[in-house]
This record gives sequence, C-alpha cells and structure tokens, in this order.
Amino acid sequence: MKALAKTVAGPGIELTEVPTPRAAAGEVLIKVLRTGICGTDLHIESWDAWAAKSVRAPLVLGHEFVGEVADVGSGVRDVSPGDIVSGEGHLVCGKCRNCMAGRRHLCIRTVGLGVHTDGAFADYVVLPESNVWVHRHPIDLDIAAIFDPFGNAVHTALAFPVLGEDVLITGAGPIGMMAAAVARHAGARSVVITDVSEYRLDLARKMGVTVALDVSAGRIPEVMPELRMSEGFDVGMEMSGRADALQDMIAAMGPGGRIAILGLPTGDVPVDMATVVTRMLTLRGIYGREMYDTWYAMSVLLQSGLDLSPVITHRFGYEQHAQAFAAARSGQCGKVVIDWTSPTLPATDADAG
Repeated sequence: MKALAKTVAGPGIELTEVPTPRAAAGEVLIKVLRTGICGTDLHIESWDAWAAKSVRAPLVLGHEFVGEVADVGSGVRDVSPGDIVSGEGHLVCGKCRNCMAGRRHLCIRTVGLGVHTDGAFADYVVLPESNVWVHRHPIDLDIAAIFDPFGNAVHTALAFPVLGEDVLITGAGPIGMMAAAVARHAGARSVVITDVSEYRLDLARKMGVTVALDVSAGRIPEVMPELRMSEGFDVGMEMSGRADALQDMIAAMGPGGRIAILGLPTGDVPVDMATVVTRMLTLRGIYGREMYDTWYAMSVLLQSGLDLSPVITHRFGYEQHAQAFAAARSGQCGKVVIDWTSPTLPATDADAG
C-alpha cells in the first residue's frame, strides 16, 4: 500500500510502498480517506532534536485521520465494516493506575500513533477497537479528519466553565481558533484571541471571536474597556507555548481567574507567582483528549451547529504531500488536509495558499 514514511533517520519523508496491515484479534483495519497535518508531523519530517530523540525510522507518519472500516478482527463487537471512523492516537496500556481509574488520557505508558508506531498517512491503518470512534451521525470528512486536534481544543475550552465569562486565548493557531469557536458556542460573553499573524487573526475573526488582537501592535489591557471589562479575564487558554504569552495572560486575569495551558514551551517559563497567589489564579495543564468524554462532546457540538469549516484552508492529494507540508510549515494556513482517495487536487482558493 502507499504510505508517507520516514524511511531513514534524517530530514524528509517519502511516498513509498509498505506492507498492508491486517486486523488481529480486537483490532480494526481502516481504509484512510483524509488525513490532517499536525505540528508533530512537521517535527518528524524536519528531523529536529525532538524527533531524532523520540522517533525510530522506518515509520509511517500521521495520527489525524478519518476512514472507512475495511475489516475487523475477532472479538470486535461495536465496530463494523463500512463505518466511518476517526481514531484516538494515544494507545494506552489499560493496566496502569490511571487507566484502571478511567483516566486513560493520563496513561504512563502511552504510545503515540505515527510517532512510536506506524500511523495513518497511508492507504490503511490498524487500531485497537478501543481507539476507534465511530461517527454515528453525518459528518464532513475533512472535519472528521481533524477530530484529534479538535479534541485538544474542546478539552482546553471546556476545562473550566465559560458560560457568560470573558475568555482570553493566546495563540491563534488552528487549535486556538477551534477553542475560540467552542467557547463562543458554549456561551462565553466575549472571546479575545491574540497572535502576531494577520492571516491567522483574520481566520479567527471568521471563526467568530469578539476581538482578534495583533500583540505586536497592541496590548491586551487596551481591549478591555471596549468589552466593558474592569477586573480582568475570567478564563484563559494558553495555546502558543510562548513564555511572554503566558506572562501577559497571568497579568490580564481577574481575581479567581482560571487558565488552561495546552501550548508546550521550548524552555523554562518564569511565572509571576505573586500574582498567581494574590489573585488566587488556577493554572491547569491540558494534554490530549479525555477518553472518551471529549470525543462525545465534539460530536455533540457539531450536531448542535458548531461550524469549524473556516479552519480548514488547504487541501491536497497524496502525491502533493510536499506542497501540503510546505503549506503547513508556512504558517499562512489553518488546517491542511490530505485526500488519500486522490493523487492530486486542482488548485482552488482554499489550497492556493
């Protein structure tokens, strides 16, 4: 079968042929229809220090996908051939303390699909039945392909109640934009998102944010009067991984404010603990998705009218993978989707980039 793989240790990926997997007992074989490109895939493709330490070649990349079930192994009960499915890319042990307590997203032995084991950038992928999410309602395949990062957004956006609250999001990447849309949909009074990319701030406006602020030209406190805020933000979501973004967020929070942190910094982050303590702020780390409360929430949000379509800006066929990765790396994009049913897609306004 065709696959986008890291064939040797070093920069680059290759569209190559690899053996087609089979579904063993308890497993599901999925024909891949669409995949989304994640920042993790960019790290692996470029073979940076993290990838060189974490990944062993050969490896098929990819963990954001939607597909159609082609076959199931013995013992599979709730998934059937023909089902349209997405996959939870964190493969857990099922035996550690957190798995046994139902907190599988905290499994100490998590294996990453497309990072530690062959992933979904291929004609077929195999997953344990417990990692397969069946879409029981009609869904756009492009949206279903990005359920993994959408889950990160939902997990972060709903970490604290947002109904009637003023929300600050730092980092207008695709996950930040989706979190903003979720917060608005869930009843936030106002949602302010910050970035330095005018392209992504424009996308965030299409996603319904109240204010999209270029922090290279303005400061967060300057938008508060127009939003009739006097004490600071109630809920913060840090998506950028930048130390200065978290510092600005802490300074802008009102007393009792709550901050969910998804962005991964590359170094140490100095924190104004005096402000954290005296304002009684709560800082909560977010990792992945809660299995499977977050997945249920994602499906319900879409069924209730949440529109994520503006976040998908580029679409390519599988033979255009170099263009797809270049678009994703450019930053002048939202989510980039690869269609595994077509070798090439014609240029359109959405994928001209």
